[in-house]
Amino acid sequence: MTVQPLEWKGDRLVILDQTKLPLEEVYLDLTDDRAAAEAIKTLRVRGAPAIGIAGAYAVVLGALPHADADAAMFQKHVDGVIAAIAATRPTARNLFFALERMKKVLDGGGRVPELEREAKRIHEEEVAATERLSEHGAALIKDGWTVLTHCNAGPLATSGAGTALGVIIRAYEQGKKVAVYADETRPLLQGARLTTWELQKAGVPVTLITDNMAGHFMKAGKINAVITGADRIAANGDSANKIGTYTTAVLAKEHGLPCYIAAPASTFDLSLKTGDEIPIEERDPAEVTAFGGRRTAPEGVAAANPAFDVTPARYITAIITERGVIGPPYPANIRAALG
Repeated sequence: MTVQPLEWKGDRLVILDQTKLPLEEVYLDLTDDRAAAEAIKTLRVRGAPAIGIAGAYAVVLGALPHADADAAMFQKHVDGVIAAIAATRPTARNLFFALERMKKVLDGGGRVPELEREAKRIHEEEVAATERLSEHGAALIKDGWTVLTHCNAGPLATSGAGTALGVIIRAYEQGKKVAVYADETRPLLQGARLTTWELQKAGVPVTLITDNMAGHFMKAGKINAVITGADRIAANGDSANKIGTYTTAVLAKEHGLPCYIAAPASTFDLSLKTGDEIPIEERDPAEVTAFGGRRTAPEGVAAANPAFDVTPARYITAIITERGVIGPPYPANIRAALG
């Protein structure tokens, strides 16, 4: 991947503004934690692993101006920064995984150098995890398959190889003839804007479809498997991902197709027994009633905008992680794989 979605420069975080893609490649210099929080909230940087990385660096940005403060004041200020970053997006487990690690360093007396080292470590680990995950997942993809994916789970979403797209791209690089149907992913079109853009760059054949075409192409025998990413996975294997994933998984089961979830270990939340406990982010209804600054629905109409849904484990064939491919029974096998 020649385009890096985020890069740490020592005193600032440089991100590729994903809201401008695919028409423009615009990079933003984020020099304080408030700008980083805004970038996460507004999806300028997005994807569960990527916002975890960005959240860690945001803590460093918030700590930098207070590097010379006494210990108590430093702790108080950085605690506030961590709380503010945690409030940006509630569903993605990776964000909280990263912030918990930063908090542990802070509580252990860590100052800016220690916080920066931990943020870099988180970044490096997430990149390495997606590389290993992609290798494990590629073994599941058969030569000649056409795979359906939903939302965007490539390098843009991870800063590494990607999760769902990492698996697909790695299979393609291995010489397998792989093609992709990409759901456009309403309401913000991450599939149309980002997934197709990444697959084109990787040379993987891709066809864009609207979300409600998936069943049609499955019934027609045009799709061999479904693979998506995840934002949080409960202890029983229930998985939260971009709204519409649940529908796709149900359709896959109806048509006898395997449905794979690809996610690093940092996406699992073993404190939650089932997906019913996963918090679902509710975003501004204006994302549904308008697009690109232009209204697409009548003035005053009510609109709902949950950003995620939860796919029950019974619809998931396997979960692909950097620690191997996990199959049912999920509660026992997830705990065994994650140690």
